[in-house]
Amino acid sequence: MTTLAERDARVFLHQSSSSPVRSGLRAVEGMWIEDNDGRRLIDLHGNTAHLLGHANPEIRAALARQLDELAFCPRRYTNAPAVELAEALTARWSGRGEAGVLFAPSGSDAIEIAMRLARAATGRFETVSLDGSFHGSGFGALGLSEAVLDPRLGPHLPGLQHVAPYWGEGGAERMLDGLRQAFATSATGISAVIAEAVRSNCHMPPPQLWPEVRRVCDDHGALLIFDEIPSGLGRAGRFFAFELFDVQPDIAVLGKSLGGGVLPLAAVIADRRLDVAPDLDIGHYTHEKNPMQARAGLTTVQMVLRDDLPTRAVEIGHRLAEGIAEIAARTGRPAGLRGPAALLALELPGCGLATAELVARCRDAGLSTTGKGPQSVGLSLPLTVSDTDIDEVLSRIETLIARL
Repeated sequence: MTTLAERDARVFLHQSSSSPVRSGLRAVEGMWIEDNDGRRLIDLHGNTAHLLGHANPEIRAALARQLDELAFCPRRYTNAPAVELAEALTARWSGRGEAGVLFAPSGSDAIEIAMRLARAATGRFETVSLDGSFHGSGFGALGLSEAVLDPRLGPHLPGLQHVAPYWGEGGAERMLDGLRQAFATSATGISAVIAEAVRSNCHMPPPQLWPEVRRVCDDHGALLIFDEIPSGLGRAGRFFAFELFDVQPDIAVLGKSLGGGVLPLAAVIADRRLDVAPDLDIGHYTHEKNPMQARAGLTTVQMVLRDDLPTRAVEIGHRLAEGIAEIAARTGRPAGLRGPAALLALELPGCGLATAELVARCRDAGLSTTGKGPQSVGLSLPLTVSDTDIDEVLSRIETLIARL
């Protein structure tokens, strides 16, 4: 009998990060996923969208009500959940006055909105980003991520500059030197610096890095854009991850978890002084104020604030760190965590496994995850997990380490 995975391979175009699929799923709930063979695994990846757990009942109930009330909103009209979500997000802005919002159907689209907004506001088109980051799959967003594209894709969009990242050789000083050099040698002027406040691979920057980047941007009249798609909404221990670093960007981008783990939704939150191009389509999408997506986002934000999930993220991180340290002591094998709060990677130095093999070993131990660099995998849990859930995760990690 042909499996669902085999049928998938026949009808979908193949790409490196999505093909081949591991198996078909028939159910998701909380931190669990269940495949078509009935195997249940703890989801430590969730595409960083399962902040509230898979199939969160409060999100599902809110969407069911919204479906009965208003399912679509054509362009040039608005609706209550869209306005209320925008109000909730701008209320979280701080430091530089009022903010405005645009919604998008994906994080990649939202990043490109931020790029267009920066160009329109500054009158410049060059940007600086960190080589080896990830900002999305659109040509602009993909170009921000990689200094050298595969030659089959042709050249970058013009004006994209890359500097060595803080997590690489030479660290933050090399990155800052590259940034200053980019500003000094720019022929037309830099519109913006775009970066993840905390890298999605969970590498923490030095505490003074982003304030210094902010100063460099201000000295040259450039904007600072933070990609908070994987790190925002409390996972890093603050509503915005940039709040960890005593720095205020001009634009921040949210995504992934914003749709409640059910619908695709991203948002660009920008200082209101950048609202300078009403005659341009900066973020023009068919579903730019979709009431279903907005209801998912609004319910997500309300739950994050009501249940103080940023604080819970810190608690989850502490409990995991203590548990991993105890496992390392019991097994005599090195293991640790990297990243803030619940934005984590599990490091297994000396395991001697390539990333793909390590991910496969995790799956054998009942843990679905993804690689986060050499000898490390993602450890991303919903912020709604109980302490008992965390104990189960630690038990499976101990099984994994013992088998290694």
